[in-house]
Amino acid sequence: MANTHAVEVGSATVVKRYRRWAQGEHRREWRALTLLAEHAPGLAPVPGFPQPTDPDRPPGRADLEADPPSVTMTRLEGVPLAGRLTGAQVGGLAEAVAGVQTAIPGPVLRALPFRLLHPLVVLRRLRAWCARRPSPDGDPLVARAFGAVTDWAGRPRLDEVFSAEFTPVFGLGDGNLANYLWDGARVRIVDFEYSGLSDRAYELAEVVEHISVWVGDGLDAPAFLSRFELTPAETARLRECRRLLALYWFGSVLSEDPERPRNPPGTAARQAGRLLALLGA
Repeated sequence: MANTHAVEVGSATVVKRYRRWAQGEHRREWRALTLLAEHAPGLAPVPGFPQPTDPDRPPGRADLEADPPSVTMTRLEGVPLAGRLTGAQVGGLAEAVAGVQTAIPGPVLRALPFRLLHPLVVLRRLRAWCARRPSPDGDPLVARAFGAVTDWAGRPRLDEVFSAEFTPVFGLGDGNLANYLWDGARVRIVDFEYSGLSDRAYELAEVVEHISVWVGDGLDAPAFLSRFELTPAETARLRECRRLLALYWFGSVLSEDPERPRNPPGTAARQAGRLLALLGA
């Protein structure tokens, strides 16, 4: 996935400038930071309020209207999670994810737009991708996985699975481990441009199936998931959400420019193996 923003890091603040904002990514981030500063202080950066040059424009909005737009926020202490996570880091990650999900009061939460890449949107895009792409040549494991996921994505029942309503949570919308900062005691979170209304199973799948987790063997997924008490229905949904997002990343890797790959050699075969395991194929 192409980098969607650039950052300017100062001693106390960070300015994030957006390269893509057609889906309101900058406004999603601003809204998330504002809500979390009110309802879960300390978990995410505090949005800055630069004084606009136009006296008729409210503080903090001038940068959202600029081209490109930007958001100013406080700088958090800590380093991005990377490598094999320790038990303390896994616990900190789970606590931070749960904190985001439950921070926003119900009436406010239900008024928010859905996060970007709703599972139904992802499913429809993946079906279209499977339909137009020929089976990959070369690695037989990759070809086998492509056949298995094409069959899985075509199942009509998935439309019902991914349109079902579950208890709403606030979703970060991005499971990249680099978005989770460890300061030695706790995890805090940055990067909310995809954020919005979601459900717990989909957001947990977003974390455990993000390619940053599996390329670097960073997260013990069972240990992470064991810290959440899921209902039987959420457990079943989690299984399908993991398959969906593993397929999303499989498609992303296969669609890379071979001259400028974003992931290490062998990633496609490794992701193919993950998919086959998740599908039981």
